[in-house]
Amino acid sequence: MKVLANDGISKSGIKALEKGGFEVITTKVAQEQVANYINEHKVSVILVRSATKVRKDIIDNCPSLKIIGRGGVGMDNIDVEYARSKGLHVINTPASSSESVAELVFAHLFTGVRFLQDSNRNMPLEGDSNFDGLKKAYANGIELRGKTLGIIGFGRIGQAVAKMALGLGMKVIAADKFVDNAEVKVDFYNGQFINVAFETEPMEDVFKHADFITLHVPAQEGYVIGKEEFLQMKDGVGIVNCARGGVIDEVALIEALDSEKYYLPVWMFLKMNQLRKFKY
Repeated sequence: MKVLANDGISKSGIKALEKGGFEVITTKVAQEQVANYINEHKVSVILVRSATKVRKDIIDNCPSLKIIGRGGVGMDNIDVEYARSKGLHVINTPASSSESVAELVFAHLFTGVRFLQDSNRNMPLEGDSNFDGLKKAYANGIELRGKTLGIIGFGRIGQAVAKMALGLGMKVIAADKFVDNAEVKVDFYNGQFINVAFETEPMEDVFKHADFITLHVPAQEGYVIGKEEFLQMKDGVGIVNCARGGVIDEVALIEALDSEKYYLPVWMFLKMNQLRKFKY
């Protein structure tokens, strides 16, 4: 059985598949040529990440295809229900990236509250001529300890973010329309652990009380954060989006960033649909 890993795969993944009797193809095929390549090589399994899209056209025109695998959590690049209605198996790896994404969230938070990216860019350019001014500007960093982190989407990734926030001494509040309560286990290096129980809150309460907001939701109709949601937030709120660019109204975001009253500084990190003109 042939497996096309079109968006890349680790060496250990290749070894595991080959050990199971699969032939692994790692050729990168352009999106418009995927269907032809699958048919020409009689591919039974296609493995993708987020770059390659497996839509109705590929599903309908590739009779050899039996399995669609997504290396990651979200499956917006796959017509999942349609594929399953045609008898294909669609699988993903929902727990594979939780810790990595959670660490990325805090990389962004620390970078933002300590002005690391801005200072890294400006110090080499202006450090000799404006050192005192830059030093003064970058001395206003804040601590995360004691601040309130609002988590929108309290699934595996959201709960992994909560663990790290608790370890830093942050207060954690969460909203999720599919999760009413959850118990998060915080593990320590020596085998000790604590369990922390959470009851999710209405989203507007999270917007109102959070010093920082992080989003972990799938693609959906409409925005999770738009103009009305920005109006509910504290001045100076920090936002990290490691989910989908489309869950935030980018026009409303720019208006909020340009406002002299609200949401400054606001840190946005979009995984998709990057804001080209955004700076922090």
